[in-house]
Amino acid sequence: MILWFRRVAVLEAVSYLVLLAASVAKHGFGVRGLVETIGPIHGVIFLVYLALALNVRSRLGWDSGTTLTVVIAAVIPLGGIVVERRYTDEPVVRERDRSPERSTEPA
Repeated sequence: MILWFRRVAVLEAVSYLVLLAASVAKHGFGVRGLVETIGPIHGVIFLVYLALALNVRSRLGWDSGTTLTVVIAAVIPLGGIVVERRYTDEPVVRERDRSPERSTEPA
């Protein structure tokens, strides 16, 4: 689940930048249709980011302050990338690859 959060955090940051670029294109150059298309896509990615952040907070040992920081970072351009680098900086082990630790001592 942490790996998914890391991926979605980066995707959320990129989609936010694309949405901002679309907004500049709309208001600065009169390009129509981009914001209307990209806006809802970014909105869904943002909601998935929030859901995953709440899901992984206990696994990563985040307190309420850290969780709030992670949520606020999502509304700052490139904030998701900062979160992915700073707050999930642990070795990510795929859940399906986990196996119980095996003792090297003879039984």
